[in-house]
Amino acid sequence: MLGMRDFEPDDESITQDYEPGDSPKDFDPGMPNQLLDYVLRNTSSVVNTDLFAVMSKRRSTRKFSDKPVETEKIDKIIAAADTAPTAGNYQGFEIFYVKGLEKKKLLVEACNNQPYVNAPVVLIFCKNPSRVKLDFSEYILRKFAIQDATLAAGYSQLAAQALGLSSIWIGMFDEQKVMKIIETDLVPSSILCIGYPKQTKFPKPRRNLKDLVHVTW
Repeated sequence: MLGMRDFEPDDESITQDYEPGDSPKDFDPGMPNQLLDYVLRNTSSVVNTDLFAVMSKRRSTRKFSDKPVETEKIDKIIAAADTAPTAGNYQGFEIFYVKGLEKKKLLVEACNNQPYVNAPVVLIFCKNPSRVKLDFSEYILRKFAIQDATLAAGYSQLAAQALGLSSIWIGMFDEQKVMKIIETDLVPSSILCIGYPKQTKFPKPRRNLKDLVHVTW
């Protein structure tokens, strides 16, 4: 197993300097999961590939350390979103990565003053029904888009956990304020805040199977 690098504050791989990388020259949008395959081939960070272990350890984190998140981990998280199932494979969503400290401060206010929105990595998942080229009503296309954006955010959240990071899903926010902050006419579906946790917490107990599953005949 490869060890993690030590990152200095001026290292080009920290999140403050993050920019999405170019796709490979042989990139073919018609082939599935090329983005993730490309990212995995060009990174060295350790990933926990036991999906059930990842899910069992995932915990919403409200206190993040100041340690920056490595660029290759951000690439993996975003590439994971790209693999999520979408209506007709049209990917009716967009991701906004908020880097500016001032914008993050504005987001805190737009998110009902939840301070942990000012995390090392802040991803806003927005619905883009115009990408869904299916012959359905606008209502259905918007419904597809919100499902696409939600699934993409969920995949990213699990990827973050697999990479030794933690996250919190933000669903309470003023849509219009968020749209103004990131300067878009696309409606946000959720905000995912990611970073290294200050402390590891164990997941809270959930329902028993008999309380969760309703069998119908």
